[in-house]
Amino acid sequence: MSDVEQGTDTSGEKLLVVDDDPFIARLLEIELAAAGYQVRVANDGQQAIEAVAEDPPDLVITDVMMPHVDGFELTRSLRQDARTATISVIILTARGLSADKLEGFAIGADDYIVKPFDTPELLARVRGVLRRKREMKDESPLTGLPGNNRVQEEVESKVTAGEAFAMLLVDIDRFKPFNDHYGFPRGDQVIQDVALLMQSVLSELVGGEGFVGHLGGDDFVVVVGSAAAALVADTIVQRFDEATPAYYDDEDLQRGWIEVLNRRGEPQRYEPITVSIGVASTQRRVFAHFAEVMAIATEMKNFTKTTPGSSWAIDRRTT
Repeated sequence: MSDVEQGTDTSGEKLLVVDDDPFIARLLEIELAAAGYQVRVANDGQQAIEAVAEDPPDLVITDVMMPHVDGFELTRSLRQDARTATISVIILTARGLSADKLEGFAIGADDYIVKPFDTPELLARVRGVLRRKREMKDESPLTGLPGNNRVQEEVESKVTAGEAFAMLLVDIDRFKPFNDHYGFPRGDQVIQDVALLMQSVLSELVGGEGFVGHLGGDDFVVVVGSAAAALVADTIVQRFDEATPAYYDDEDLQRGWIEVLNRRGEPQRYEPITVSIGVASTQRRVFAHFAEVMAIATEMKNFTKTTPGSSWAIDRRTT
């Protein structure tokens, strides 16, 4: 068995099985693939971390006692990274003591199953965890990020709790002409790359303390602590500008523009895509509800669009 193997390729959700016992790992792979899931296998926690980084699954089923990185360490690692914090985890182990179960749940496991396991029960637990994830996540089908409802819930919870936070409203400028010129597959790739870029920036700068949501189209929301807002916004702008040239054909990049028909059916030249970020922060004002936060962030985003190139602006007015 290879270190990381690809199971049956179906249209089902993606599962990663992590177990250093080849027999158990193979049994789980066969049973889960037969149930319609896309299954990969890793032989220890370190290989699992690498597999998740390569292609994040919907659910990780992990043993506890493994060499290098055990199941508890793996779960902690997933929960502490903004890019993997929403991946569901089922711990599958021979350690059935109450203290072990409590530790598993305390570090963020979604379920805990003791070996030897009953296959129908295991499949039922898997379905239950994935169903709860779908119901709670309200995710964008393109990026896998939380959608509109989850974004509003995230911001409202911070407003209600009186927490210090900042909301960054991120918009890609001239994305429609780019999409029209190069087609939806390349446009979708840009959207997915931007989602990963922002998750990477949050993981690097604020660990698991940030939130990224996708409102749809080319609009995103980032929620961080108010003190980190400027650094996060500036880093997103820099990373976006570094990535942009790779999205264009060489001749378009050298020329500095693409030509696309505008709404009147006339050819019009458009410069390369940039990013505009409007920031609403609690540093100098108190917000009453989500709509107020969104209104301020939108106002600042529209202001940044009046300046050339990628940019960000933070509202510094007092209430």
